[in-house]
Amino acid sequence: MSDRAVILAGGQGARLRPYTVVLPKPLMPVCEYPVLEVVVRQLVRHGFRRITLAVNHQAELIRAFFGEGSRWGVQIDYSLEDRPLSTMGPLRLIPDLPEHFLVMNGDVLTDLDFRAFLGEHILARRSFTIAASRRVHVIDYGVLEADSAGRLTGFHEKPSSTYLVSMGVYAVSRRALEFIPANTSYGFDHLMRDMLAAGEPVHVHEHPGYWRDIGRPDDYVQAVEEFEGPIKQVLLP
Repeated sequence: MSDRAVILAGGQGARLRPYTVVLPKPLMPVCEYPVLEVVVRQLVRHGFRRITLAVNHQAELIRAFFGEGSRWGVQIDYSLEDRPLSTMGPLRLIPDLPEHFLVMNGDVLTDLDFRAFLGEHILARRSFTIAASRRVHVIDYGVLEADSAGRLTGFHEKPSSTYLVSMGVYAVSRRALEFIPANTSYGFDHLMRDMLAAGEPVHVHEHPGYWRDIGRPDDYVQAVEEFEGPIKQVLLP
């Protein structure tokens, strides 16, 4: 079983400005912990023994906080981008990735069992597995339907739709890295399009449990409130 994880922590946190002007997004506090520390503690609890932090924006602050990981009983090293490479591009900078490994954003709070998620991926011999969650999107308006003559034919007050969305947590095998170009800004969206075009199967693992994307202001405020309740014990027992 692989015990290697890569955390993508190089984003500029544009959606959380002005807070992220002085603090990198992964160090944004959720009560007494930076969100990235919650992630590191969870990975250690799930048996991961080596974590690579892919960093760029305010990398020196992240490195100063986490050091080599001895405080948490894990080996932490760093992959520094000299320019933004988006979400998947940084993986090509890490030369010693094992055959299978976990990749996740550094601003995700979830009760997903990372070890079981990666283990299922390996057992099924997949190349890429996406953890996914159901999200309800509400339109904050009365939505009108009209015919070609401009006559109202239907009306929906604040309708909602449910989507299956990526949680920013992935189980990855080395053969998926062959799709990622070197030294190029290359995101998750690029990789998915290229793998689909090549006929390379990508699996979606739906997680029915807790998930918050701290990079979204609404999720961040909600997560801070929830962390003061029972969810803290769930994430950090």
